[in-house]
Amino acid sequence: MLGPGDDAAVIGVPDGRVVVSTDLLLEGRHFRRDWSSGHDVGRKAAAQNLADVAAMGAVPTALVVGLGIPADLPLTWLDALADGFAEECAIVGASVAGGDITRCDLVVIGVTALGDLGGRAPVKRSGARPGQVVAVAGRLGYSAAGWALLEAGVPLGSSALQEAVAGHRRPCPPYAMGPVAAELGASAMLDVSDGLLQDLGHIAAASGVRVELDPQAFAVAEPVAAAAKELGTDPLEWVLTGGEDHALAAVFPADVRLPPSWQVVGRVVEGEGVLVYGREIGRTGWDHFG
Repeated sequence: MLGPGDDAAVIGVPDGRVVVSTDLLLEGRHFRRDWSSGHDVGRKAAAQNLADVAAMGAVPTALVVGLGIPADLPLTWLDALADGFAEECAIVGASVAGGDITRCDLVVIGVTALGDLGGRAPVKRSGARPGQVVAVAGRLGYSAAGWALLEAGVPLGSSALQEAVAGHRRPCPPYAMGPVAAELGASAMLDVSDGLLQDLGHIAAASGVRVELDPQAFAVAEPVAAAAKELGTDPLEWVLTGGEDHALAAVFPADVRLPPSWQVVGRVVEGEGVLVYGREIGRTGWDHFG
């Protein structure tokens, strides 16, 4: 209702409730300027926050952005960052409502996202029950595969490898599937930011249940498979433990008819933790303080 230019913005809240989430991105930890353009970083920073809102079953409405930047940061990079934010927000009909900027030794980006539930109940992490199914919407393994290619300095000679790297630079969350899942009766949901196993562990812990996954149910995308072949690794490791794809993982009643965008990959049973049938997984995902 009122955007940048005054001391504060004004955001309409038709539902009467506001979904709020916030994230930090630090240069050298979440992105590298020699690997990603300003436009890439803007898209990524917006995406990871918009996905959090969608994972509550809400529709994103606005972002506010805090920036810390070095004094010698090229203006062209900053312009590209703003364009990236605007382009990603346009996908869901949101916008950057305002923010703040200060001098810093590294590029630091703090984003707060707002969303509207549209009359729906928020989909929390604590609603999973035994007998329900676990499903995923969106891409898994792209970001981890792309990061591994960049870290190894592999020449990106094929379109598949280039697509994997693009997935690391600019995730593609399935925003619309968040509200869809809420309408279909999802009882628990989150976005996959730190790795599917680790994030499903949050649902298992919050709900007091066990999540069992079938590794045969996961379709490994060609870019992820190509990167794994190039680097001699198991692509399923990236699918199960790679973060920053911002896919959505949700729990549904077993009798719900899911649209093709949702792929059933497991079930909820009594117990605790996350189990992958027939696989020994050494790590579960990203540990921020490991």
